[in-house]
Amino acid sequence: MLTINVAVLLAIIVIVRLRRRTEARSRKDEKLTVVIVLALGVLLAPTPIGQGIANVLGQLASGISQAGR
Repeated sequence: MLTINVAVLLAIIVIVRLRRRTEARSRKDEKLTVVIVLALGVLLAPTPIGQGIANVLGQLASGISQAGR
């Protein structure tokens, strides 16, 4: 039986939606893209990949704030 990971499916949808031209998007379409990206973030956050991304972004933010001092 074939199973589809929801996070992978949402990632593919986001990539397809973001490849479209900006001029062709309506406000409603942009809001839907934001909701899909937020849902993808919620699905990825508790996973090891999501934790790794959070750690990298935290280190990057820390480095940037220390460089500004």
